[in-house]
Amino acid sequence: MKERGYCWRIMIAAVTGMLVAACITGARAESGPVYGPRLAGFSYPWPVREFGFTSQRQVLRMAYLDVRPKQANGQVAVLLHGKNFCAATWESTIRVLAARGYRVIAPDQIGFCKSDTPENYQFSFEQLALNTRDLLDSLGIGKAVMIGHSTGGMLAARYALMFPERVTRLVLVDPLGLEDWRAKGVPYRSVDQWFAGERGRTAETIRAYETKYYYAGTWKPAYERWVQMLAGQYRGTGSEALAWNSARLYDMIYTQPVIYEFSSLRVPTVLIIGDKDMTAVGADGASPEVRARLGHYPVLAKAAVAAIPGAKLIEFPTLGHAPQIQDPSAFHSALLESLR
Repeated sequence: MKERGYCWRIMIAAVTGMLVAACITGARAESGPVYGPRLAGFSYPWPVREFGFTSQRQVLRMAYLDVRPKQANGQVAVLLHGKNFCAATWESTIRVLAARGYRVIAPDQIGFCKSDTPENYQFSFEQLALNTRDLLDSLGIGKAVMIGHSTGGMLAARYALMFPERVTRLVLVDPLGLEDWRAKGVPYRSVDQWFAGERGRTAETIRAYETKYYYAGTWKPAYERWVQMLAGQYRGTGSEALAWNSARLYDMIYTQPVIYEFSSLRVPTVLIIGDKDMTAVGADGASPEVRARLGHYPVLAKAAVAAIPGAKLIEFPTLGHAPQIQDPSAFHSALLESLR
């Protein structure tokens, strides 16, 4: 029988003010920090601010970082995280951009990380783009460089399609949505099915997935912080709500491709790709024949650049889905060059 990680959680110790849980199952025991749905106790490198607003008949709190440079160049960069990432995972990128004079805004989207995870919310990339625009409006920011990674790349593309006059440059870092998984034969998965799969997430399963896809089969101790960030959310008392939230986000990613609208982008665009990336949503439920056709990022990236007017492509032959974490020096050198 497949072990899904249902367990009794016993608080066994306090380490530097952080509760540590033991997850006792019939197959394994796991210990680690307990953060819960809003990452309480997980420290961000800068003060976390909150933007309160009303959306879909709910008052919501959107967490974000607002990092100002010592010497401003007059430009703003907005960093949009991926599904298994948060504003904090942009830490090294924020430091590099701020050192170059950029004011950096890094939000946690609604449904992620330190922002609210409402049980009843219709997730769409259009809605998240509207939320992002409203946040920037509240800060008096009209135009910005939009930098999106993974799912955040899909969001950044949608934002640029909706508000081209507000985007000075679009940078897509290993974005999802470079192919339509449904059209390629990936079977539909209901929200209930996504929910069942998300309930059993542990540090072990997260680490294995990230090693394969994010870091091209390699592993460094520095990556463990991001594993525990995610696993710590699921160790909390709100794990069921978090899994339900994650399931609806996967449904949004699968059902709302942006690939068919790339030709309509009218902002300067740069695509940064780790050629070892193989990420394809829902591929684990597809036949071997279908899986073999998915996630060929060097091919997908070239097709995307050909479709986006005037777009440029930067490739890293040995990197995976998260080049900004796997090789920060190479990534930031390429990013700064693309922004000149």
